[in-house]
Amino acid sequence: MRAEGAEQAARWQADLDRAAEEVFSTMVGASCGPVDGAPGAGPETISAVVGLAGALSGSLVLRLSWRAAERIAEGMTGGPPDPAMVRDAVGEVCNMVAGAWKSFDPRLTSGCLLSTPTLVAGERYELFSQRAPLHIERAYRFEEQIFCLTLSCASSF
Repeated sequence: MRAEGAEQAARWQADLDRAAEEVFSTMVGASCGPVDGAPGAGPETISAVVGLAGALSGSLVLRLSWRAAERIAEGMTGGPPDPAMVRDAVGEVCNMVAGAWKSFDPRLTSGCLLSTPTLVAGERYELFSQRAPLHIERAYRFEEQIFCLTLSCASSF
């Protein structure tokens, strides 16, 4: 990766960390921060995928255990969630992190569109995405839960 690309990746990674913290503190009522290593695929996993188009082509993926997803929904709604609420909460958090992340770069604010979140849930599934030149994977902890954000994209600038 060229030095310019490495600098861009470092900025976007810092912006991803900032976006995750802002969304979790505001919407979930919990602080979160990066941790080493990504969580392994558990027996009950859920992922939300938000597509990026325009100045960037790619996706942002939020992957977490069902228990972590329930905790997010509880934090957002203030009560015990049903499975539909859990899925909605995970999709909404992924969408909000993607929106907050792109708002930190003026070229992306109006030049990058987001898709509606797509959810995948189940036991022992794998998500595959077309390889993109830029791939950032970060694990985060909130309370006792771990989640992973993966940004994969190619830029047109």
